[in-house]
Amino acid sequence: QVQLVESGGGLVQAGGSLRLSCAASTRTYAMGWFRQAPGKEREFVAGTSWNGGRTSYLNSVKGRFTISRDNAKNTLYLQMNSLKPEDTAVYYCAAVTKVVVLLSILSSYDYWGQGTQVTVSS
Repeated sequence: QVQLVESGGGLVQAGGSLRLSCAASTRTYAMGWFRQAPGKEREFVAGTSWNGGRTSYLNSVKGRFTISRDNAKNTLYLQMNSLKPEDTAVYYCAAVTKVVVLLSILSSYDYWGQGTQVTVSS
């Protein structure tokens, strides 16, 4: 069993930055960030393999968001720059302890955090 705890969400103006963190209770293989806006389905934002050798991003966040991880701390990060109102959502951390091929699909992940709210005002 893996526990995931997100932090770092908040309210920011458009164009601003936030860094999300996700602390895992144990080592994991792939980790990712998903988000869910009101009335919408949960969508993939970014994912990374255990050593960062493979990363994947939602097209609309490429060049603005950066996913990284510190395996010594079992912690995943999402640096979000140039935030837009459409980035407003609850952001969820996800993890899996086995090798997966597709980082960008919900079913690749077995463990989920509780979510952290990100609100971007215009």
